[in-house]
Amino acid sequence: MKKISLLLLFIVTLVSSSCEEVVQVDLDTAAPKLVIEATIKWQKGTAGNNQKIKLTTTTSYFSNIIPTVSGAKITVKNSSNTVFTFNEIATSGEYGCSNFVPKINETYTLTVIANGQTYTASEILKSVAPIDEIEQKNDGGFTGKDIQLKTYFTDPAPETNYYLYQYSYTGQVTQTFYGDIDTFFQGNKFFSLSQNDDLKIGDEVSVTHYGISKTYYNYMSILISIAGGSSGGPFQAPPATVRGNIINTTNKDNYALGYFALTEIDSRVFTIK
Repeated sequence: MKKISLLLLFIVTLVSSSCEEVVQVDLDTAAPKLVIEATIKWQKGTAGNNQKIKLTTTTSYFSNIIPTVSGAKITVKNSSNTVFTFNEIATSGEYGCSNFVPKINETYTLTVIANGQTYTASEILKSVAPIDEIEQKNDGGFTGKDIQLKTYFTDPAPETNYYLYQYSYTGQVTQTFYGDIDTFFQGNKFFSLSQNDDLKIGDEVSVTHYGISKTYYNYMSILISIAGGSSGGPFQAPPATVRGNIINTTNKDNYALGYFALTEIDSRVFTIK
């Protein structure tokens, strides 16, 4: 018995010591890559002339600071060769334009010149079906006891349409994003869902529907899948190396992260009753 007790004491001591050991993990630090957050959003019923593009770079895993990029030259050109210039706001890494002219099904080309590199991308501005109504259900979710929102819209026929749905919640960092295609509801009334089990009376929910292109739909589907369906937002730095539609014409191997997208949006704010 004495030998067994001593053996057990040795094992416990060994396990305890192992649990307290600090393991140093060496993470390789890659060269920073440019991140271009260039989503032109045109809210229905507005002029859409004020737009912003933000430039940042990737950083190390343990850093809490996202570096911004100043001194870049950014322009967006339409198919008629009208050029819209985005000027930097102070030294924030944000570049604004106050005379942008959005037009449905127009093709726009982005050009970003930063740190001696030239990046370009082209995309078409897509329309979105207007939001008809928002319905609150108190018997939603898997339990049948959760508060759930349905945001209805009527899909236009006969063209194929792609959508991105966004739900933002009061006091929550997490947002709900998911993409959709009108394959099974083309030309009919359909809806998006809030997909949040923690809604309660008094909460404000911001709902936004985006009309997007097929290529942006594919890009967002991958990004949302990596992020697990919810994140701080798809218009921020990607959580992994997901290649978008932006090309470095100076050095193709030194690619930028992000996506140049143009979308008409419709938004509503709903208070849970």
